[in-house]
Amino acid sequence: MTTAAYRPAPVGRVELLARLERVLNTRGRALLTGPAGVGKTEVALATAARAESRGERVLWLATLPTDRDIPGAAAAALVASITASVSWPVPGTGGGPAAPHGPGGFGILEELPGPQRTAVAMLCREAPIPDDGWDPIALRLALAQILRTLAARGPVLLVVDGVQRIDADSADLLRFALHLAPAALRVIAVETPAAYGSDPAGAAVPQPDAAGPEPLWVPSEADVLFVSPLHADEIAELLIHHRLPSRMAGRIHRASGGNPRLALAVGRSLADARTPVHHAETLSLSGRARDLARQLLGAASPAVRGTLLLSALALRPTASLIRRAGRLTAEADLAAAERANLISLKEDGTVAFTAGLLPSTLVHDACWTERSDGHAALARVVDDPVEAVRHRALATDIPDEGLAADVAAAAETARRRGNSALAAELALLAAESTPVGLGAQRITRLVDAAEEAARAARADLAMRAATDLLARDAAPADRVRARLAVLDTAGQGLSDLDEIYVHAMEDSEGDTALRAAVQLRLALKYVLADGDPVRSRAAAVESAALAGSVGDRKTAARALTVQARMERVLGSPDAERILAEARALEVFERPLGIRNAAQILTIRHAMFDDRLIDARDQLNALLPLVERRGEVEDAIELFRTLAEVEARQGQCAAALPHAGRSLALTLEAGLSPGPAWYALALAETAGGSFARAASYARRSVQASEEECDHVFLSRSLYALGRVQLVAGDVADALETLRRVQAAEHAQSTVDPSMLRWHEELAEALLANDAPEEAANLLADVRPVAERLGRTTVLLGCDRAYALYLAASGKAEEAASLLTQTADRFDMAGLPLERGRALIALARVERRRRRRSAAQNALQSAAAVFERAGASPWLALAAETGSSRATEPDAARGGAPASLTEAELRLALLVREGASNQEAAAKLYLSVKTVEARLTRIYQKLDVRSRAQLATALNAWPSHRAAPESADGPAGG
Repeated sequence: MTTAAYRPAPVGRVELLARLERVLNTRGRALLTGPAGVGKTEVALATAARAESRGERVLWLATLPTDRDIPGAAAAALVASITASVSWPVPGTGGGPAAPHGPGGFGILEELPGPQRTAVAMLCREAPIPDDGWDPIALRLALAQILRTLAARGPVLLVVDGVQRIDADSADLLRFALHLAPAALRVIAVETPAAYGSDPAGAAVPQPDAAGPEPLWVPSEADVLFVSPLHADEIAELLIHHRLPSRMAGRIHRASGGNPRLALAVGRSLADARTPVHHAETLSLSGRARDLARQLLGAASPAVRGTLLLSALALRPTASLIRRAGRLTAEADLAAAERANLISLKEDGTVAFTAGLLPSTLVHDACWTERSDGHAALARVVDDPVEAVRHRALATDIPDEGLAADVAAAAETARRRGNSALAAELALLAAESTPVGLGAQRITRLVDAAEEAARAARADLAMRAATDLLARDAAPADRVRARLAVLDTAGQGLSDLDEIYVHAMEDSEGDTALRAAVQLRLALKYVLADGDPVRSRAAAVESAALAGSVGDRKTAARALTVQARMERVLGSPDAERILAEARALEVFERPLGIRNAAQILTIRHAMFDDRLIDARDQLNALLPLVERRGEVEDAIELFRTLAEVEARQGQCAAALPHAGRSLALTLEAGLSPGPAWYALALAETAGGSFARAASYARRSVQASEEECDHVFLSRSLYALGRVQLVAGDVADALETLRRVQAAEHAQSTVDPSMLRWHEELAEALLANDAPEEAANLLADVRPVAERLGRTTVLLGCDRAYALYLAASGKAEEAASLLTQTADRFDMAGLPLERGRALIALARVERRRRRRSAAQNALQSAAAVFERAGASPWLALAAETGSSRATEPDAARGGAPASLTEAELRLALLVREGASNQEAAAKLYLSVKTVEARLTRIYQKLDVRSRAQLATALNAWPSHRAAPESADGPAGG
């Protein structure tokens, strides 16, 4: 086998790969098992590539479905892979091979005794097989000797992919050979478990085409590693890795159950769709995705699939319920399905399908009679009247007003119970059960269903209800309400809904209250999808005025909230006054949720102003209420904002789980993950990993671009540029932060506190030798921050300006300003910003050759980061301190003062012969950054080649080797 010298770990499999390596090193045998399509082969390939890169020989035996019925097929394929193109001597002829052999294959065979060579030749059909067959003992010994000889020449990794398809003869040969193999031969077996059916009495029996695999060893000789499905966030990463849209990652995860093969099939279905699939639409599944689901279901017998269909129709399927509904072999059937990884069975007998595509395919492929009979059977045995009514309605396709009324009452019961998703489903079912003759009643119920779906964040149900209603002769007001429900479930994806806005405006003509509601949604669209806060403010002002004229305090409060948000963006001093008006209205007309409410905007304004204790206290007060009774989008907003506050505040241990909770809820609801990934990028930058932060920020950028979400595109680019800067990738940081600058200017953003990109861009400009541009940028933003009273924005500008002073040769002034800035950050309750200023101070003091002062600053920074749990910043401080012993000392005739610390480290590496790629890897930079930095070094030292650079460096009195470890630029 020949694999790539470097094969990155499959998405989500880093820990599994490490565990597999440990098992192979200690036990020498490992069995990878899991459902079809879960990625077992990818894990084996990655392990094989790593082994081959270490110089090990890799043997890859990939079995075929037909191998199981051909005696010796797998063993012959293994020998062929070892010997490559060897032709075997025909017994009795004494002839040699007719063709050149592969690497070492013929030599291995020549060492075999004659009877063993003959048996191998028969196995490979290079010699005739007598009537009594080959000598099984000779063949056993031959295969064992071949593997021993290979292992004697060096480590060997044997991968058997598809062990369940190995024929019995080959399994016997391999079992014997592996039993005698030395420790230098390690083995990975890859298995997809087969299902078992059941006989009429309920006993488990093997399927005719799915008998259990022949074992290659005694079970105690190997560790079994289960390859589990991927988490939702890992599915998103997988989609990005394959250049597929990630904005639907949550829904794709539900449909695939985390199975990578299914997820990619669904993702490609969406990518291949003629028009972009909106969050509110049913996933368009290609034949490929359905066929994969059918292949997985095909592992079960028809009887098992019948039981699974009944489980797919039930709302809360259990083994007991399915048996009472008429499937007497329910327990055995479900056990067979669980073995095939189609479902999971909990201790209480609850059935859960491993992938949402499986029950939908079962229902999709079943005829109406099968579905009707199943629902009728379930209606007779469920113990919840709400569920019974649901099944009664689904068992018939004849509209009935009595039934529709019962379903509507059941929807109200579900709503009171707090089950908003079921309430939305039942509300739509009630509308669909209403007779045609009662058109007005049906339309009323469709409007209720759409609005119920909006409250439940069920975009698919809202779209179904709206589509049905818009196809009927509904009043303009009803059409507007249905369209508003669709807009309210759209999340960030508002860019593809222009037609809905246009029709909503037309239908709301003459209805002041509805026109106010439409203008409110337009205000949100203008800022999110169009990036135009001026138009957003105008729409919000009109909405508030219209709502106020008809006494609609709820809409007026929401419109004033949007207006206050835009006033803040545009730098208006009226923002807080307008927000106070919105809060006053909310006291009288309490909003149903906090999303887009004045209450949450008040908290975000506190966060922008760095009144973080106040913001966090208000959020923590809201948290229990939202978790008990709030909508899912309220919870997402709350956890995301809480994570942002805590990351800024230096509460790193709390920020990460809150950001993770926001992402989990987002993916579960099927909404765009861009905002949640942004929050995770901030939390990871504060207390996790710079590398993970950059990864989440890039995902947020992609999702925001897919959604045309201008607000979160700017935010995610800011998060990415900031982490690139502190990690030392200054060229990419400059490019990223320039995109933020352009986007914020295009959106007419004035207030610098809402996204603090100015100080980051100024530092990136300094790191890329553009000090005057950095100074001009700081000079432009400072008056605005002073006018608006943004004190901590000015502190960030002071830190960046101090770096400008240092770059201008005014190190003493820079050190003084950084000392003051660090103290003022501490007084403002911003520990991470204080630590970052202290790192910058340490670097300035080192350039002043004040080693003791530099060390004191670093120790203070490390103490700050340790208390905050800011792991990546603590590591950055440690790296900054460790670099001092490897730098030439100008006081002893060292480096020219014109070289920065980062440039000096690169120059030393290049002097030692490092290529641009090697230097980039050593310094954790991109190759593009290394190239740009090297160009500046050449210019400063007046050299034109690597040889001239080495000569210039070697002329220094103090010759030093390239550093063993290098600190990144910056954090300051």
